Amino acid sequence: MEQENITTTVTDFVLVGLTQSPELQFLFVVFFIVYMMTCLGNFTIITTLITDHQLHIPMYFLLGNLAFIDLSESSVTVPKMLWDLPSKQKTITFGGCMSQMFFFHFTGGAVVLFLMMMALDQYMAIHKALYYLRIMNWGVCVGLAAGAWLGGFVHSIVQIALTIQLPFCEPNTLDNFYCDVPQVIKLACTDTYMVDLLMVSNSGLLTIIIFIILIVSCTVILVKIRTHVPEGNHKALSTCRAQVVVVSIHFMPSIFIYARPFRKFSLDKAVSALYTVITPMLNPIIYTLRNTEMKNAIKRLMNRVFS
Repeated sequence: MEQENITTTVTDFVLVGLTQSPELQFLFVVFFIVYMMTCLGNFTIITTLITDHQLHIPMYFLLGNLAFIDLSESSVTVPKMLWDLPSKQKTITFGGCMSQMFFFHFTGGAVVLFLMMMALDQYMAIHKALYYLRIMNWGVCVGLAAGAWLGGFVHSIVQIALTIQLPFCEPNTLDNFYCDVPQVIKLACTDTYMVDLLMVSNSGLLTIIIFIILIVSCTVILVKIRTHVPEGNHKALSTCRAQVVVVSIHFMPSIFIYARPFRKFSLDKAVSALYTVITPMLNPIIYTLRNTEMKNAIKRLMNRVFS
């Protein structure tokens, strides 16, 4: 019987979904509204940054990329989750599962690197203010953006390469609402101890290191602002505080999911929902509400659209 299972080819996976409780099906409406707000918020930021020439500077170029990634990352998982919530049978093909994992980690890896680029930009703007435009010119910004996208691609390829070579057999049920590495490798018909370690190193350990670097750098910048920058410069202080919030809400859930051996915890789905559904909506809200220039630019855009 064991041999029969091993020779069975898995062509699709069954998703348990976010919840099996009929009483919680109202979550469809909640997450649909959140997804619409995510699309609207990030699309508004992207449109504003493209059409408003006053914002054609390095910081907003990186912010526009972050908004595009947030929109893409949310679209990788949320539409499938919304489609499955009212359904009794939730399945995804093997190829669809691998594709979802690829794009999820592609965008997720790029987000991490763009947050690092934005921290670097903030550092240069404060510590090298006189040489900022010379250092952070358009060539450098485009190169940093290309490097972030390439880094996300390499990170995702490593994840998929380690996963797709595993043999899969029955059972084929994923205890999640989307395909992700921790759940998928549990279904492999082989010992995955080394794969677990490689995955934790590739996602979890790097995430922790980058998170510590970003928090330390943001702390140094905040101290620098308070001690050396004139009191009137509230813009830099507000932007840096917003960046600390964004970094925290992005990294803490991902550390919980990936920076440990792949064991099941009761909070896994709730944290995954926070990471994949809520965070992409919060990023544009935080950066917009904490940034006077962005708020004024959006007002100008609304006036042009509705005038």
